[in-house]
Amino acid sequence: MAVLRVRKYGDPVLRRRALPVGEITGEVRAIIADLVETMYDEVGIGLAAPQAGVSLRLIVVSDEEGRGAEALVNPVIVEQGGQATAEEGCLSIPGIFAPVTRAAWVRVEATSAEGRPLSLRATGLRARVLQHELDHLDGVLFIDRLDPVTRDRIKRRIKKEGLREDAAHHAFAL
Repeated sequence: MAVLRVRKYGDPVLRRRALPVGEITGEVRAIIADLVETMYDEVGIGLAAPQAGVSLRLIVVSDEEGRGAEALVNPVIVEQGGQATAEEGCLSIPGIFAPVTRAAWVRVEATSAEGRPLSLRATGLRARVLQHELDHLDGVLFIDRLDPVTRDRIKRRIKKEGLREDAAHHAFAL
């Protein structure tokens, strides 16, 4: 396992739609292990492959008890409902936080790292993490979900001040 470099805002890989995983090979399992290692090293609770420079439809998320991580290959939200607003941050945009409105619950279908079909229903923080990480697979960042005035203010701040490299370790970020 290796800790990968988390790509930061401005890296083109974060804006590309990731490619589907065709087959779960040893190489894909190695990427999963590296993503889990990287997520824990960055003190995150979710990480999408594009954030580590791998343009594949693959995410890892902490389990609900925070005792392990789960890989979701080719995940898709098949149902969602309700609405919830909460502050979000992102390992790829360290030091930036803003309230984001998302579905209150989701049902996601995917393939497990072992190649088995997987369906999970999530609410609360886990639902938010899943939506945030699935957005990364489509080249969408949490700041894209903000109102235009807030988003532009954040972009101007990043342009003027840059991103703090140590900020991700000091606050909740996905």
